[in-house]
Amino acid sequence: MPELPEVQTITDDLNRKIKGAVILDFWTDWKKGIKMDLNKFRRQITGKRILEAKRRGKNLLVFLSGKLVIHIHLKMTGHLLVKAGLKDGARYFEERVNQYIHHIWHLKKSGKKFQMDFSDLRKFGKIRLLTAEQLASDKEFLNLGAEPLAGDFSLNKFKKILERKNNWFIRDILMDQSLIAGIGNIYVSEILFEAGVMPKRRARELADNEVKKIFSAIKKVLKKAVALRGTSDSDYRDTSGAKGGFQEVLKVYNQEGKKCARRGCAGIVKREKHKQRSAFFCEGCQR
Repeated sequence: MPELPEVQTITDDLNRKIKGAVILDFWTDWKKGIKMDLNKFRRQITGKRILEAKRRGKNLLVFLSGKLVIHIHLKMTGHLLVKAGLKDGARYFEERVNQYIHHIWHLKKSGKKFQMDFSDLRKFGKIRLLTAEQLASDKEFLNLGAEPLAGDFSLNKFKKILERKNNWFIRDILMDQSLIAGIGNIYVSEILFEAGVMPKRRARELADNEVKKIFSAIKKVLKKAVALRGTSDSDYRDTSGAKGGFQEVLKVYNQEGKKCARRGCAGIVKREKHKQRSAFFCEGCQR
């Protein structure tokens, strides 16, 4: 599932590519992905101007004129492709992973028509239309936790989260979207490796210096992943259909059986199932 860095990459792309565009029409062959009446959705968004895109956790929000907001969750295999004419940087669009198009927004900007496609192999992605008022009171967003790259996500705020869940494993705390929004399986493994902390350490067991290391690692790993345009471990692609770059620098995630990447450590990366997900770590240097 695309996590914070992937959704942030898409958000930044959309603000460069479709901000200011007018929606001319909408097509879909998968009505179940639209969480309202399709005809009403198409009617309400047609003619609206795209004002900006924002990210909240793993959710993408596209703000429209008329105080409307398109909420998109990419789920497991979804990604958006902005096609400003097939002659315009289309070398990645023919890749198989970009061929599962189930939704298309037809757009116009500066006199030019183009489209934004939603490719989704497993068809788990969802699209909703909300008013600004509905968004402000929507439980799905009210229940989201702190944004880890926001300016107000301080060490003190992080410590308070750990205090509230002091009997939880640190891995579970970092992945719980109601506590900290946007971190998933890929980045929790990388963050805890960076901090040198084992996934199944309980919050109450962590020393103050370890808490500081985890907090620093959250910021460092996520910022680097955003700079490298996300991780294309499987289906994720950016709006040009290209892979991200963070998979090239992964230290433990999907590195089972490989020698630890930390200098001076002779350990081997291990994988362990935890709550139906895989945790990757090195017993040699994580404590």
